[in-house]
Order: sequence, then structure tokens, then C-alpha cells
Amino acid sequence: MEIGTGLFTCQRRPDDDRPMAELYDEMLTLGRAIDDAGLASAWVSEHHFMEDGYLSGTMPALGALAAVTENVEIGTCIALAPLYDPIRLAEDTATVDLLSGGRTTLGLAIGSNPREFDAFEVPRDERVERLADTVELLRDAWSAGPVEHESSFHEGATGVDITPKPSRDVPIMLGGAAKPAVRRAARTADAWCAPSSLSIGGLKKRVDDIRNVRESEGLDGDFTIYVLQHGFVGESKQEAWDTMKDGYLYLQRRYAEIFSGDAVPELPPERRQELKEQAIFGTPEQVIDELEQYREALGDDIHFIFRTYHPGTGTDEMVDCIDRLGDDVVPHFA
Repeated sequence: MEIGTGLFTCQRRPDDDRPMAELYDEMLTLGRAIDDAGLASAWVSEHHFMEDGYLSGTMPALGALAAVTENVEIGTCIALAPLYDPIRLAEDTATVDLLSGGRTTLGLAIGSNPREFDAFEVPRDERVERLADTVELLRDAWSAGPVEHESSFHEGATGVDITPKPSRDVPIMLGGAAKPAVRRAARTADAWCAPSSLSIGGLKKRVDDIRNVRESEGLDGDFTIYVLQHGFVGESKQEAWDTMKDGYLYLQRRYAEIFSGDAVPELPPERRQELKEQAIFGTPEQVIDELEQYREALGDDIHFIFRTYHPGTGTDEMVDCIDRLGDDVVPHFA
């Protein structure tokens, strides 16, 4: 079982007076720490027009991470596919892949926030079709020769020859928890990312479905299951929770706003308790015990994205957490 971390959002909490440039420096510091600690991956996340500056430029961020790391997989978790021009996305992803020496994974999803779709002038009811079209166009664009795919949304793409090509077929990961989204990933992508809201039982049901779909339809090749969950590694369970709590709950409140499109002044106490129970935090030994439950249910061939970046937590604290992951947790699963 591989273990990575992130997801870098570079948000500035209201109680954080650092300039935005320092938050981006922090991302690069953490990227170096992830690489030095021997973790498997580092991830960025995308949203737009947020007052706290939630990271919007996934490809520039990955390019910067590529420059400060040597071995770690870097990727988007998740880029909002319907909001992109797929030709430009194909070019930018190829560039990042070449900069990173073939370490890039492109994670995509359909998105949901009405404000984002309105600003980009993309109809929300076309989200699914645009995602599927983008995946097909990307694969065509990265293959030898001009694009042959006839896109329903980007007619000018046909006949264009994307150059330079990436160093290899860039893996495409799709997100989503609904059955159609999970099966779409099984049939058309190289990987699926499970949202952090899923229980282990819910994960197992979907992973079994993916494996059954791929077997029954004779789909060969590697397919990666990425499991996403929030957490923190500290000196004790209480210390780990105290360190991550404010940033974690702030992030969850902001997500509630993003997904609903409505303001969420405060999370209710019962929701805060649910989120605490859902997260994985504690000493390395306690974290290992919880991760073992995922391995037992899903098998060894999963990639766990242990989401330890929570806005405003503190650079030194997050580096310490990454070091504990690398020194004490990752070797257990090697």
C-alpha cells in the first residue's frame, strides 16, 4: 500500500495574516518534505473565486512542485474537467509531465459549484458529457499524430497536433462516489479516487464493483484505487487532533459552501463530531492501526492519500507530520 499526502489548497484562514506568496512558499516547502520523507505522492486541489484564495491554478502549482521534487508522484485531486479547454489542458499536462520526468497524474471530476460554472459560462447540465469528452480528447491528443476525436464541445480540436507530447501516457484518475461515476472511472480511466466521506464499507462496495466491471468487460492494464481521508500524525491522539482541528473544520465548512452554493456560517456540533470520527489521527502506531483496516478491506494494491494539509495548521507542524509518516508509518506498509 502506497501513501501520499496533500491536498494543497493554499487557503488563507481569516486568522492567518500571512501574504498569499508565503502560502505558496509553504506548499513548496511541504512538497520538498514529502519527497525527502519518501512518501509516494503529493496533490493539489482546485476551486475558484473563493475569498480565502483557494488554489485555482493547478498546472502552475504542479509545475512548481515538479521543480522542487525528484521522485514523488504529483497530481491533481481534483481538477474540474468541464471548466477547462481540453486542448490547453492536454498541452499544460504534457508540459508538467515533461518537467517532472513522467511523474504526473491527472485527476478529474465533473464539479458542482454553480458560481464556478456561471463564471466560466459552462452549463452545469453538460458536466458529465464534458468530462467524458475531455478524457477521450486528452488520450487522443497525447497519442501520435493529430487529434481524430470529433468533440461535441470543441469542434476546433479535430486535426490539431498537440506538441510536445508527454513522456508517456499520463494516467487519468476520475473522482466521484455515485455508481455511474465509479463505473465511468472503471471503463475509461486509469484510476479512481474515493472521496473522504465514504466509509470503509462504502469503499469496499465500490472497489468490488470496479474490479467486477473491469474483469467482466475484459479491460486490461493497471488500474489504481486512490483512497482519500483527512488526518494527522502527532505525538499523541489529543495533540494530533488539537493541531489539525481548526484547519480541518474550517476546510470542511468551506467545502459545504462550495458544494451547496450557499453560505455556511458554522458547522453544527453533530457535524463536527461526525467529521472528528471520520478523520484518522494520533501517534504513528494509532494511524497504522486505522490504515490497516483499509488494507484489510481493500487489499494491498491501493494508494492512500492521507490528507494532512489543513489551512493555517502551521508549516513546521505539517513538516513534522510528514516526517512521522515517512519515518514510522510508510515503512510498515512497504
